[in-house]
Amino acid sequence: MSKFFRFGEEVKGYTIPVLNEREIRAAAGILFVWAFLAVVVAITKGSFTLLKYFILAFLFDFIIRVFLSPRFSPMLIIGRLIVRRQVPEYVGAIQKKFAWVIGFVLALIMLVLVVFVNSYSPITGLICLICLIFLLFESAFGICLGCLTYGWYYGKKAQYCPGEVCDVKDRHEIQKTSWMQILIVIGFIAFIVLSVILLNESFSVQPSDLFKILSDN
Repeated sequence: MSKFFRFGEEVKGYTIPVLNEREIRAAAGILFVWAFLAVVVAITKGSFTLLKYFILAFLFDFIIRVFLSPRFSPMLIIGRLIVRRQVPEYVGAIQKKFAWVIGFVLALIMLVLVVFVNSYSPITGLICLICLIFLLFESAFGICLGCLTYGWYYGKKAQYCPGEVCDVKDRHEIQKTSWMQILIVIGFIAFIVLSVILLNESFSVQPSDLFKILSDN
């Protein structure tokens, strides 16, 4: 029974239980979109209904991941179906569990404050921001911020990190960034800021129906 509910999978060539990073990133991407939409609706419409459903589903999924087994997590199963044609990228399970415990605690706090107490505050806003950042970094960049916290908390290096970031090694030539490229990024940011300053008034005008414009002309 313990083998059935074990945390992580035993894969030949790996000395510790591992998980498939690709399905984890897929699941994180789905959760990020749901969370982002829920927060946007709460801010713009004042409706917390979608956010409450997200909190409930998020907590339920993470309870299964942490206390039962990741193999029974509904979101990870959906992620597995989505990336089933891709070659697995194995990562250490222990640091993922640590990261998911953080997610579980945050979701539990949100359940109490938002669902049970039916309230909002800077505390819930900060937790939402943290969750969005964690999910974004996991899904878009393959960076598990909770896993980085594992290393700081236990004072030891995690094994089998996504992209081999745990291993100290020289970067490939294609990964190096020149000063010219840095200046390009700075220039791009300056362009965006200048555009906001110069064009904000005209961009704020509400658009009109295209066919109505054409008919009027």
